[in-house]
Amino acid sequence: MRRKIIPYNSNLKLLARKLRNDSTLGEVLLWNELKNKQFYGYDFHRQKPLLNYIVDLYCYELELVIEIDGLYHNWEEQDSRDVLRDNELSSYGLTVLRFTEKEVRKNMPDVLRTIELHVFNRDPDAFLPTEHE
Repeated sequence: MRRKIIPYNSNLKLLARKLRNDSTLGEVLLWNELKNKQFYGYDFHRQKPLLNYIVDLYCYELELVIEIDGLYHNWEEQDSRDVLRDNELSSYGLTVLRFTEKEVRKNMPDVLRTIELHVFNRDPDAFLPTEHE
């Protein structure tokens, strides 16, 4: 699969690095499930600049953005910014999955099943056993 180039604001690189070092517990827990291609062989990146945003987790092969919403996402103003952001990312063919910090901390199996469903819809062959299994 040829990698789709999604532009990003290069001024966000330093902030993205800082955010990687200051991750929430939910981000760390989910990252531990997805890093090192251990989730069906897909390569996820965290705190990835895309457009004028920094997304929590991103997999270019699946065209998937995963956002973990903290407590501030209860505000109506933040919700409208999230909709705008999701729409802009969707215009590049990306799917945005959103989970709350609480969901990730308290119900990781359901979070992973939701991500698996996206993987299955994009690539059913990812679930077939390999020669090594």
